[in-house]
Amino acid sequence: MKRKILKNLQSAWLAALVLFAGATVLAPIASAHDPAPDDQILEWNQIFIDTIIASNTANSSSHRLGAIVHGSIFDAYNGIEKRYTPLFVQPAAAPGASRRTAVIAAAYTALVGLFPTRQAELDASYAASLAAFDANASGASALQRAIAWQSRQRGIDWGTKVALAILAWRANDGFSGSYAAFSGGTAVGQWRPLPPATSMSAQALAFTDTFVVPNNSMFRPPAPRALTSATYTDDFNAVKALGRKTGSTRTDDQTALAPFWEGNASVHWNSAANQMARANHLSMSKTNRLFALLNVTLADTVFTIWSAKRFYGDAQTEVTWRPQTAITLADTDNNLDTASDAGWVPLITTPSHPEYPAGHPSLNGAAATVLLMHFSDKQAPFTLTTAGLPDRTYTRISQARADGDNARVWGGMHYPSTIEISDGVGKSIARYVNRNAMRERHPKH
Repeated sequence: MKRKILKNLQSAWLAALVLFAGATVLAPIASAHDPAPDDQILEWNQIFIDTIIASNTANSSSHRLGAIVHGSIFDAYNGIEKRYTPLFVQPAAAPGASRRTAVIAAAYTALVGLFPTRQAELDASYAASLAAFDANASGASALQRAIAWQSRQRGIDWGTKVALAILAWRANDGFSGSYAAFSGGTAVGQWRPLPPATSMSAQALAFTDTFVVPNNSMFRPPAPRALTSATYTDDFNAVKALGRKTGSTRTDDQTALAPFWEGNASVHWNSAANQMARANHLSMSKTNRLFALLNVTLADTVFTIWSAKRFYGDAQTEVTWRPQTAITLADTDNNLDTASDAGWVPLITTPSHPEYPAGHPSLNGAAATVLLMHFSDKQAPFTLTTAGLPDRTYTRISQARADGDNARVWGGMHYPSTIEISDGVGKSIARYVNRNAMRERHPKH
């Protein structure tokens, strides 16, 4: 009987030590305030970026994936810290679970679920990440190692559970549904595919469930400008002069920026956030919310924009045709201030979906707004990469946003008024998500 009582006391004592491990013997493992480079959130954000690049994932698909990955990371870390309201999974981690191994396991599990063909590379990253974590416990006593191992495993179990729950949540969100091909129409001003395309690309985004915003029409922009309006005339003539492949009024730098900002917006803005978080020594807790907010906002923005593209593109009375169509058919638009040019070709190949509203500018507005919630406009420089092109270093968030937006006119793909409206949609969604999701439970006043 005495032996049984002693054994129970020892078990309770060990459990208590595990519970408080993050604040005592294992502070480096569980601290919420360690800056980079010992930040598994930043580490796995970079692995996410690298995976998007290596898998050549389309820009249109990347934002949903980022929201799933960082939603998993957020709920895994936060389920132990319990500082914020959860995105989806309610806190239920075992006492003493390591926040850091929870992040590693959640990120790994989500990424393998989303990129099964990259499992070998992700397995290697997972092993290396855990090995680096385990190095923190080297030189500890046998008791400390035992506590560390239990904390480590509880974190892994919790992170895995969270990621599997979020993957299951999003498995039937509409993205993988089957939808009839959509090709717009031939009414004057209406979008129609440009050969060799025959239908709208990435149409499933228009029918994908949002993460935080109540639905994909809440932030739908108003109808586009009319063909005979002064705004349309200005739009038409601006892109006709600037966006043509040859004979444009662009500068050499603008010509270079157009293909650069055609790159993956998720890669660009996650890279900017990662570099700024590192440079400004953001705590893991704040980093966790930054990346969840960024990626969920990007996802809900792209769902909203594609829903609006599909909605307005289906209307014969709305102006959604691309500049290449508009300029070559201008003699049909009943606007005396627009002149047709049958040989006009844009600098950048036009994507196969309606012009209004615009995808990239909405994402620029969304991402820049999130970054400006955490950093000043020129708090730290960041360098962006697009495959096959020289890197670009920015010292202001606003300049990156402006270049990304204007690049759509320089590339001949969008009208200026569409860009301004679409950027504003992203900005509004960022503010909504920030106000309504992953909120501090006990904010300091």
